[in-house]
Amino acid sequence: MLGPIGSGKTTLCQWLAGLEREYSKTYSVELIGGSIDTPGEYIENRGLWYRLKVAAADAEMVLFVQDCVNLSNHFAPGHSAMFSCPVVGVITKIDLAPGPEAIAEAKTLLELAGANTCFPVSLLTGEGLDKLKEFIYA
Repeated sequence: MLGPIGSGKTTLCQWLAGLEREYSKTYSVELIGGSIDTPGEYIENRGLWYRLKVAAADAEMVLFVQDCVNLSNHFAPGHSAMFSCPVVGVITKIDLAPGPEAIAEAKTLLELAGANTCFPVSLLTGEGLDKLKEFIYA
C-alpha cells in the first residue's frame, strides 16, 4: 500500500486482513495480514521512494491509494514503472467526496501514475470493498 499520510492505507490493510479498525500512525513498514503498509512520508518525500521499491520487491501487487478529499498529487507520472508487479489504484473516502468530480480527479491522478485499474471505495460504508477484495484475491 502506497499513498500519502491519511489516505487510508492502514485502515484498508486492516479491512483486508479482517481485523478490527485501530487508528494509529504508521511509522515504519509494517505487515498487516498479507499486506505491506508503508508510511505516508515515503510517498510524500521523493528522497524516500527507494524505500518503497525495496518494500515492494517481493510484492505480487502494489496499491496506489489516493483519497478523493485531499487531492494533493504525490504520485509522479508513470510512477508505476518503478515496480515489477501490477499496480492498482484505490480511491478512498468516496463517502466524503465533495462531488463526483473529486472521485474522477482522483482516478485521473492514479491513471497518470500508471494504475491500470482503479477501485473507488469507502472504508466507512464498505462501498466498493468487495469488488476490490475479489480483484486482489482472484
